[in-house]
Amino acid sequence: MPKDKITIHAIRARKKSRKKICAMTAYDCTFARLVDRAGADIILVGDSLANTVMGLESTVPVTMEQMIHHASAVMKADPRALVAVDMPFGSVQESPQRAVRNSVRIFKQAGGIDAVKIEGGKKMAGVIAAVVQANIPVIGHVGLMPQYRAMLGGLKVQGKELEAARQILEDATAVAEAGCFAMVLEAVPRPLARLITERISVPTIGIGAGPECDGQILVLHDILGLSEKAPKFTRQWASLAEQTVDAVSAYCKDVCEGNFPTDEHSFHMDESILEQL
Repeated sequence: MPKDKITIHAIRARKKSRKKICAMTAYDCTFARLVDRAGADIILVGDSLANTVMGLESTVPVTMEQMIHHASAVMKADPRALVAVDMPFGSVQESPQRAVRNSVRIFKQAGGIDAVKIEGGKKMAGVIAAVVQANIPVIGHVGLMPQYRAMLGGLKVQGKELEAARQILEDATAVAEAGCFAMVLEAVPRPLARLITERISVPTIGIGAGPECDGQILVLHDILGLSEKAPKFTRQWASLAEQTVDAVSAYCKDVCEGNFPTDEHSFHMDESILEQL
């Protein structure tokens, strides 16, 4: 793959060129390196690590320290992809000033990331504008917003009724006008996602929002078959859970039966030294 670093300007340009944006989550150096080698345009250090790494039901408990920790690990992969980091719940909601401070903190401490992602619609437009004014690139996120699952009535499709659809359209418009350079549309009906993609000036990145978005993002663990329960809108491209169980099971069997390690897996020394011992 070419090694030219992907920038926010390159992502913005995809809107006009109609070349699809491929985004994927990663939470550590190993998977970030592999995702980057595979050709992803954007790596998102998502607060979905709550579910994939920490075993939590909700993304709400994730802290700034945890996001910085995982983002720093991802950046050790020196990815060509643009790296964005989710601002965790509570880090941007209090005020635009606090949102800027926390965004600056992640930029300073996470080892060279390229952008932050902020969930929220029209009500968060002022926060997004303040962060952008501080020269920190922002990806927006509207539709289903997992950080606000309690207010939204759970993790379900948003915008199926007229008023709800109008609200999401207004949210997307406000977030785009606030200065984000791209926007995630999550779990909204395909026709609504198509309309938003046509109307706003920044690229849309869909997750459960149909094929007309300017790009797509999925959770890495879902596509690799590592999640216990993947959502309807994803597809499984591998079955690493079963392969992992098979590999570890074979390892345990070989250890118990004395077939591992063998001499080829062992280190040696001069026998004369052993005699002196």
